[in-house]
Amino acid sequence: MTEENAANKSRPLRTFGRTGGRGLSARQQSLIDTRLPELAVPTAADGTLSGRDLFGDDRDVWLEIGFGGGEHLVGQAGRNPDIGYIGCEPFIEGMAKALTGIEADQLQNVRLVMDDVRPVMASLQDQSIARAFILFPDPWPKKRQQKRRLIQPEFLESLHRICRPGARVRFATDVKSYADEALLRFLRQGGFEWHANTADDWRCPPGDHLTTRYESKQLGDCAPVWFDFVRS
Repeated sequence: MTEENAANKSRPLRTFGRTGGRGLSARQQSLIDTRLPELAVPTAADGTLSGRDLFGDDRDVWLEIGFGGGEHLVGQAGRNPDIGYIGCEPFIEGMAKALTGIEADQLQNVRLVMDDVRPVMASLQDQSIARAFILFPDPWPKKRQQKRRLIQPEFLESLHRICRPGARVRFATDVKSYADEALLRFLRQGGFEWHANTADDWRCPPGDHLTTRYESKQLGDCAPVWFDFVRS
């Protein structure tokens, strides 16, 4: 086996599709070139990265994994200026839109990652996240693709490690097979509790939800499903 093949074999499966799209405007490209490096989250291979390292104090830190066009990220960060918000999105056009919103609203409490979230999660300290959002991740709907879905046992172990006891994790999808699979995997992990009592608890958007552009397109095969878990 060549060194290149060995490296490819050790790399985790990619859980997202393309990372490029339409060309950026001059303004968007400038934000990518100048503001993104200023807001970028460093990696620490030994799992020592803390909220204080990112935000300079001991505020609560929220994590959004795959923020798409940034509507939810920018809205939540604006509503909660005392929260430190980490947003991860590998798609450059989505990152450019988020940066545009961050600049327009003059947000000071956001840090960004234009890459796979898993190295960042590995960098974070144990129990450093107070809340996490995984909203409409790539569903990989074809059977042969589903091994690429983000919600896998190893990912959930890492998520459990970085979430503090009582942390809330929100997962949403509009693909029925993914909803079924994700719920089963969260519950099987054993460290996340689901407190739904009625169907409305998972059929209706939570009161603090902000609608995303993807969600409004209604591209899935079912109405959106909302699972709010609590880290035990």
